[in-house]
Amino acid sequence: MEIDIRSLETYNELARDGAESAAAALSELTGIEARVEVTDVSLRSQSDLRAAFGDRGFAGVSVSLGEPLSGETVLSFDDSGREAITNSLVPTDDPERARSAIVEVGNIMVNGFVGGWADHLDTKVELTPPTYVEGTGVDALPETATDGDGYVLVFRSRVQTVGDDVDFRLLLVPELESLERLVERRADSGISLEKLAVFSEMTERGATRAAENITTMTGLEAAVEVNRVTFTSITDIPVHVGDDQRVGTVVQYSGTPSGYLAVLFDPDSARASVAPLFSGSSERDWEWDEIERGALEELCNVVVSGFVDGWANVLQTSIKHSPPSFVTDMGSSIVSPIIADVGREENYAFLLDSTIETGDIDSVGCQLFALPRPAELERALDELLIERAEQTRADPRDVF
Repeated sequence: MEIDIRSLETYNELARDGAESAAAALSELTGIEARVEVTDVSLRSQSDLRAAFGDRGFAGVSVSLGEPLSGETVLSFDDSGREAITNSLVPTDDPERARSAIVEVGNIMVNGFVGGWADHLDTKVELTPPTYVEGTGVDALPETATDGDGYVLVFRSRVQTVGDDVDFRLLLVPELESLERLVERRADSGISLEKLAVFSEMTERGATRAAENITTMTGLEAAVEVNRVTFTSITDIPVHVGDDQRVGTVVQYSGTPSGYLAVLFDPDSARASVAPLFSGSSERDWEWDEIERGALEELCNVVVSGFVDGWANVLQTSIKHSPPSFVTDMGSSIVSPIIADVGREENYAFLLDSTIETGDIDSVGCQLFALPRPAELERALDELLIERAEQTRADPRDVF
């Protein structure tokens, strides 16, 4: 399947407009002021989608869509959001009335979300009556999104209420045949979805090798928990990274593709990761002196090497990276200079995001954010040989 990047940008913007319409509908119905936090298009393996949703509780509605936008839209409220909505509309302990309130609000919000797409396509999109869904994890998602080992494309909008820790998510899981007709490749701006999926697999294997390097250097058993490829607005990338304090390194890599890679730990995880290299304890509240910074930079260096070298071998290109540069700040502040540079050329980019965690008592949480330059990634994928991915599936160690 070949998709047009410029059309994908347009539909990502439509998803944001739809989410803003849904947020406005929520405010009008309940008086709860809300804003759109982030909108993106994620290419997810079905197993990763299940892992990403975890065991969080939710309630919401599911609506099926007809041509030309065939697929399913799911609106899910977290427990706080469900309570806030039902309390504003039906302040009662009656579960049936609470459920009806969620369906009523959800139906109006989904119609607002889909309306912008219909206007752009200059047609009417048929919607089924909303079905109430409640549960944990991926219970609300369509079976096609979670049943199997393939990849799905998910349009996601996250909306948060103003002044309260309440958010909800709008997910559109389109049928690929329908999406292909909407984003048919143009001669000057196309990318293979299959090759992007292969690149995502290569990224996951690179992250796996990075996790192995952490284990080798620290003795902490590490594994990749989440891996995803997200097509998002440059200005939304800080939201993906978040405002929590982070410690790590940033490198710039050059070749095909070129770009940036940030290896970011939460402060406790950073201390835990270098503690085995010293006689000190990870519990100490010490400053990062020159020796300790050097230790973290060395650890991040082998993480980066395992991650980027995998790309180079699969893409059959040469990719070099700069020495890791120690950083400590809010995550969003760390990536701001990166997106300012990449954003000079493009408004949208593919963000590759992998999370590595350990099950040890001194748990290490590490996120890898890779931001390749869009035009170079497109060129690299155009030259990618799918059969090399088949070879690496047989034995990844032949490549990494």
